[in-house]
Amino acid sequence: MTRKRLTEDQIQRMIASDPDAPEVTDEQLGQAKPFAEVFPALAEAMRRNAVGRPKAENPKVAVSLRLDPEIVARFKASGPGWQTRMNDALREAAGL
Repeated sequence: MTRKRLTEDQIQRMIASDPDAPEVTDEQLGQAKPFAEVFPALAEAMRRNAVGRPKAENPKVAVSLRLDPEIVARFKASGPGWQTRMNDALREAAGL
């Protein structure tokens, strides 16, 4: 399926026809302030919550490893969590 590209004129007409999203003027841009300056408490709360999951005491190490396709397929076939099960199998094989 190919999409017809819009011309610059078509894009500008679409922008102008949207009453909920008027184009910003140079004057308005000149008055703009950073989000954190206007809403410092909200910005700080977002910063605190944006870190994701807590840091692990013993974080995993990313490696590049070439394995036989059958091995990967077998672990993937066991469903979600296959990487953890593969890690556990390697841990057991290493005697840890």
